[in-house]
Amino acid sequence: MDLARVSTLISQTNLQYLVSVAVLKLAMEGVTAQNGNVAESMEETGKALEQLVQPHLGQHVDITV
Repeated sequence: MDLARVSTLISQTNLQYLVSVAVLKLAMEGVTAQNGNVAESMEETGKALEQLVQPHLGQHVDITV
């Protein structure tokens, strides 16, 4: 085997590895952002459902001094 060819193959393999790691990082960031949005949506939906089921809660406050 030619030494230059082996060196080129190693460099290409290293580049492919680095690119795949970069793509995976981007995918992970996207999933993390989506998870945050889902959690916020679920919290808002839970509050809205609670208001629909028990709309009287939180309407009146009794204060005694």
